[in-house]
Amino acid sequence: MKKYEPEAMVAISRYQNYFPTLPKEIRLDIYARIEELLIEEKKYCDKGNYEHMAQILTSIAMYEVLQTHGKNEEEAYRIVSEEMWKFLDPSGMQKLARKGFFMPLMKKVVPFGFKHKSGIGWRYTWHIKEDPKDEFHFECNECIYEQILGRRHLMKLGAMCCHADIINYGSLPYTDFIRTKTLCQGGDYCDFKFVRHDTDAGEGWERTKSI
Repeated sequence: MKKYEPEAMVAISRYQNYFPTLPKEIRLDIYARIEELLIEEKKYCDKGNYEHMAQILTSIAMYEVLQTHGKNEEEAYRIVSEEMWKFLDPSGMQKLARKGFFMPLMKKVVPFGFKHKSGIGWRYTWHIKEDPKDEFHFECNECIYEQILGRRHLMKLGAMCCHADIINYGSLPYTDFIRTKTLCQGGDYCDFKFVRHDTDAGEGWERTKSI
């Protein structure tokens, strides 16, 4: 099992490029805050949640520590959100989505990946058997982002993480990503739906504006 240590978690987080640019004093304070958060959120620190906790705890620590070092709340949120989103690179997924086997692959890979990279605090509902061949949808009924950030009144950081899905899936070739609600944005669950369009139609279809 990967060790829950601040340095290792920051190193795999979406802030791994930005973090080294911060002054040493701020970096040390972020490590110290993550150490505290690891104690406070110990129940979620299992093998499956490691990557999720790296994102959640680094986001919280950076957001809070930046404010103790002179940034106002708005500035701290802007930095944390923009640096997270800047790190994302959807080009690999976009390239894969051009392949005819993309939808069957998603139906196998996504449930498998979620099973092995989701620990305590997650629950999903899958609809693979009932979905037609050109659709794939599921719900996330319980989410540790909502549980941890909601309890801390930091749901805006949860919504920030939800937006990462829009960056990753919101402009896939031939594929519409449809999501109408998320737990971190006040919904009773997160709905995920991918609809594959005929490649002969190119982009001649209207893309859904998801949240």
